[in-house]
Amino acid sequence: MGELKRLDLEYNQLTSDKMRLNVGPQHPSTHGVLRLEVVVDGEIVTEVIPHLGYLHRSFEKYCEQMTYVQVIPYIDRMDYISAMNNEWVYVMGMEKLMGLKVSDKVEYIRVILAELNRIANHQIAVATFGLDAGAFTPFLYYFRDREHIIWVFEKLSGARLLYNYFRVGGLAADIYDGFKEDCLNIVKRVRKTNEELMDLLILNGIFIKRTANVGILPPDVAISYACSGPVLRGSGIKYDLRKDEPYSIYDRFDFDIPVGDGEVGVPGDCWNRNIVRVREMEQSCRIIEQALEQMDMEGDVKELVPRRVKPPAGEVYMRAENPKGDLGLYIVSDGTDKPERIKARGTSFVNLSVIPEISKGYMFADLILILGSIDIVLGEVDR
Repeated sequence: MGELKRLDLEYNQLTSDKMRLNVGPQHPSTHGVLRLEVVVDGEIVTEVIPHLGYLHRSFEKYCEQMTYVQVIPYIDRMDYISAMNNEWVYVMGMEKLMGLKVSDKVEYIRVILAELNRIANHQIAVATFGLDAGAFTPFLYYFRDREHIIWVFEKLSGARLLYNYFRVGGLAADIYDGFKEDCLNIVKRVRKTNEELMDLLILNGIFIKRTANVGILPPDVAISYACSGPVLRGSGIKYDLRKDEPYSIYDRFDFDIPVGDGEVGVPGDCWNRNIVRVREMEQSCRIIEQALEQMDMEGDVKELVPRRVKPPAGEVYMRAENPKGDLGLYIVSDGTDKPERIKARGTSFVNLSVIPEISKGYMFADLILILGSIDIVLGEVDR
């Protein structure tokens, strides 16, 4: 009987008008080694199944064999585009577990670097999304400006991608002479380029027709899937941990939380997710300017960095508003210098889970844009 059912299923698949396609894992539109199993009826997508595991690095298992300090480079490699932000979540969790209160100078530097990294992330997100939509010039503009942010990170840490700069209790090194001027110059560049890109890309009629009313994520669905970051705010939900659950010194700054308001298309579509990222860059610029103005340049950023990180037995959960959304780390200590357990809530993994829900009924070419608008990094999906 089972054999007959199998033959009937195979016959139905052969005689069906639907086709099953594989997008990836080696394809630029998948933004990493991701495979999407797509069922199409002609040009219309009827089902999408993400297949993960091609980049699995056993990050959480490795952490059990490393000291707390050695974990930081592994944290970098999750969302490697936002490595500074990843490190910050981890060291804040460790400082909470150990009862450490870092100096104001350290807090200000961390905020500035996190917001610079937020801008760099969004520049890549909007630039590569433009490529997915067929626009090449914005990619060149944003990568030109992003290079100035990378230069600042390189001067501080000696690295251009994986920084290993934040430390439990402080930072690996102090800022350099000219740091403030470099940051202010970056702010000017970001604002000028964003103004140009609004006309060149975001408000371009062709771009609007390709992205507005495509991949609509309703607010209730976004909440049900625990989406966060620009994906959630693009659906019109004004939620940001920096405002709703303030950490570090974010309560000292005046900034807004952009949301997709449907001025073009409807809240939750591809266009609104991207305009949120562009407007968030401006808010990051505002935070950086305020932080540079308020920061006291005096003080030792390594004063509280312990020679050996050995927290008491216990557990802590720390979360922060990373560029892609809510990144959470659950750290369990058994009192030794190595963690008993580190569990990560990967933002990209959670946001990617909504892809099957928002892709059905759209054209196959739209699926590429829908995936690009989520802004995932597979290093955080396959931990």
